[in-house]
Amino acid sequence: MLFHQSLFLGIRTFAVVPVLVLALSSPWGTGHRGELFVAWSAHDPSLRTRIAALSPTVSPDEARRVADTAYMTGRELHREWRVAWLPGIQNFLVNTGRRKGGLCFQWATELLIRLDALKLQTLELHWAESGPNTGAEHNVIVVTAKGQPFGEGILLDLWRYSGTLVWTHVGMDPDYRWMENKSEIARRLGRTQDIASKQIPSATKSN
Repeated sequence: MLFHQSLFLGIRTFAVVPVLVLALSSPWGTGHRGELFVAWSAHDPSLRTRIAALSPTVSPDEARRVADTAYMTGRELHREWRVAWLPGIQNFLVNTGRRKGGLCFQWATELLIRLDALKLQTLELHWAESGPNTGAEHNVIVVTAKGQPFGEGILLDLWRYSGTLVWTHVGMDPDYRWMENKSEIARRLGRTQDIASKQIPSATKSN
């Protein structure tokens, strides 16, 4: 059941790409759910602008580096993990030991580690989760201005499009409702090894 749910999400996601292309040119000022954006390159101007616009205190250079790192992390891990074109298929391959990475928490952890290595001064990272402790749990990274509330941030998701970076305001995601988990981000950053690239335990996880 969980595999079929992930497979359906993947099919629906790729089916709406033309709609997302049109959405890229529009502001997200409507305040309604349903706005999801694709970063088409490491130099995506829309993502950089949105990150920089979080606050007048945000460094444009840091906004640029976050956008670049998030995009390149997806591209690099897509090759390293030999990611299938649907996230549900990749989940199955990881859970059966045929791939070493590609579950949502692995994407999020790798991205977190790389963004944390930037030593950001004007931006802050948050671990976000939807449906925690359920078979439909999903994890992403949210970026805010330093000291800004989680609910004002921008989510960065590499799992949903199999390594292609998608992003939106954390409260406008058409598919998920996000909550912050402060203890989880501390736990992941406190580890001495890169847990995202390790083989997952024998117990399966949906994403």
